[in-house]
Amino acid sequence: MSYVIKAVLSHPQHPEHGQITIPFPIPDSQYDSIIEKLQAMDLGFSINRDCMVNEVDSYYGVLDALKDTLVNIDQLDYLAKRLDSFCTGEDTRFQAMADKLNLTHIEDFINLTFCCQQTTVITDFSDLEKIGKDHVMTLNGGGMPMEQYEAIDGRTEALRLIRDGGGTVTPYGVVYDNGMVLGQLYNGRQFPAYLYDNSPMVLEVKAKQELTEGENPEYLYLPASEHQIERTLLRVGVTALHDAQVRLDWNELPEKAAEALERLSGGDIPALNRMCHVIEPLKDADIEKLNAVVCMAEPGDVMAVRQLAENLAQFDFVPGVRTPEEYGRHMIQESGHFEYDENLEGFYDYRSYGEQRIQQEGGQFNECGYVVYQGEVPLEELMRGTSEEQRQGPQMGGLSC
Repeated sequence: MSYVIKAVLSHPQHPEHGQITIPFPIPDSQYDSIIEKLQAMDLGFSINRDCMVNEVDSYYGVLDALKDTLVNIDQLDYLAKRLDSFCTGEDTRFQAMADKLNLTHIEDFINLTFCCQQTTVITDFSDLEKIGKDHVMTLNGGGMPMEQYEAIDGRTEALRLIRDGGGTVTPYGVVYDNGMVLGQLYNGRQFPAYLYDNSPMVLEVKAKQELTEGENPEYLYLPASEHQIERTLLRVGVTALHDAQVRLDWNELPEKAAEALERLSGGDIPALNRMCHVIEPLKDADIEKLNAVVCMAEPGDVMAVRQLAENLAQFDFVPGVRTPEEYGRHMIQESGHFEYDENLEGFYDYRSYGEQRIQQEGGQFNECGYVVYQGEVPLEELMRGTSEEQRQGPQMGGLSC
């Protein structure tokens, strides 16, 4: 199954507009096109619950309770991402507790994903030893040293749990809530921080004015599509980019690029997004090369970092090389430019050749290795980017700067 939830949606006031079937989680590459299909049905313009759920297809059968309710497209997407991360056992706990609590609202289903791990569900009573051990481990937050786990009298703990009562029979097993309270981590508008995939950067976003009671920041996972950015900002009441207050919450950028950005001020969301679009697909070797290039070029803004990442082919890089002699040895033995003869090892002057190459190339050693810029335009001009981008300024989708 390539989806966690597949929902058939329609317009609650205009069923004549037809239905649309959407698989969740929505792949990032398809997000904008799906929003545009919804908008063609007069849906998806708002961050409110504007979609009627006509059908639900999911491994999580308890989600059938969402039929004939109103949801927002991003709520379904967030719920599917949360459920997609569940490990064995969490899925059963989620379904059993949802059934016990008779949940029907999507906000409650989302909040349950954050606390169902506190519960115990028995689906097979044949192994009381394991039931008791796992129950005690759940009460201890889901983990404990192996020696403590092995020391538990599982049978005794299981019998105590069963005899004390409190279990509720559900189609997914007998569930014990262990005092779990369905909290309100999700307030129905701003989604709690949750890194679903390997986004290289996460921004905390809120409006510049103070948060009112019950409101939270939003989190933007870059790179993102235009509609993803627009709707994330709308959830904190921002309709113009200059009204957004942005803070770097987390990043997994190449080390030197991250260090360079720490020295830069400002939160230009479009510029950061364009940079992340370039950096995200880089392989390990290119990331190592980018670190070296950033060390050499010392970029002065986000655009410069992006330009360096986008133009890595214009740089030569030899990792781990620190001295002219090491560089000369690399060029003669490993570069493929020469036919190296190990019988002549004592006659090679690696240092002199390395110094000659460095002088010709204008290369530089840094903590990453040896790097050379081979581009035709001056490096400073390369990092400035195109004049057209500078004229356009920070704009994104329907949001103004």
